[in-house]
Amino acid sequence: MAGAEARAKAREAGTRTCEAEPGRARVTFRRALRSEAVRMRHSPLVVLHVALAVALGALAGAYFAFSAWDSLLGTDAFFQLLGAGAPLLAGISCGLAADAEQRAGEGANVLGVSSRRGALAAKLAALLALCLMAAAIAAALFCGALALAGRSLPDTAAVALATAGIALGSLCSYAILWCVALRFGRNASIGMGTLGFIAALTLMGGLANGLVTGTFSGAFSIGAAAFVPFAWPSRLASLPLELSIAAGMGAQAQVEALAAAYATVTCACTAITAVVLAVALAAANRFENPRRSGE
Repeated sequence: MAGAEARAKAREAGTRTCEAEPGRARVTFRRALRSEAVRMRHSPLVVLHVALAVALGALAGAYFAFSAWDSLLGTDAFFQLLGAGAPLLAGISCGLAADAEQRAGEGANVLGVSSRRGALAAKLAALLALCLMAAAIAAALFCGALALAGRSLPDTAAVALATAGIALGSLCSYAILWCVALRFGRNASIGMGTLGFIAALTLMGGLANGLVTGTFSGAFSIGAAAFVPFAWPSRLASLPLELSIAAGMGAQAQVEALAAAYATVTCACTAITAVVLAVALAAANRFENPRRSGE
């Protein structure tokens, strides 16, 4: 009963605030995003993302800068690993963020506001920004290490597309995993993210498959991977790089095959993500956390 009473009080307080300040009748996306930015300054999620990005980017960069592996395929393998790990990081981030919301007021910041859609959109935007930041830091450190060692790298535009692809391909995963974290808790979110990591690597043919075999593995099992949300970050990271590498080699047949695979994944990702976001936002105002509603 205590949780139900707390939720009722939060809603009543929000109603009184809206009545007292007509100009703030609803929690808009802009205000919710500003609130997320303030809270993120003190969130351990920022430290987690930066630490993982620095460690992974620096260590992998140091390894490929001086190893005998082809640096172009090494870059492809590194971005495949970054993309495959994105669902796991999303699961951890959503789980920890949901726990933080529970501790801060039993989810009142996302479930007790006048517009849950705005709160949900702001939360997803904040988490996605952390994902993009981590990908950019890791990519910069990795590519910087290879450049200092005089190793070959794909085009800068391809690297930028690959970095953005990790974040954009993760949006659907964040929407799904955030709802899972609110509904079933942190462990369920992390568990699903772990399964997503395994699925992404499996659909790619295994860790560093292309590096070991000397092939472009971004298009491997593309028919299945195009419709698995957890596989999108690794594919949208790998395919632009492989297109750049194949174009530099003058392999026109491979360029055409990779371009077709890239278009397939991009279209599937865009369409399915739009549907998932629309459903999540439409259902946001009806969502109840069972951990409290049952009290």
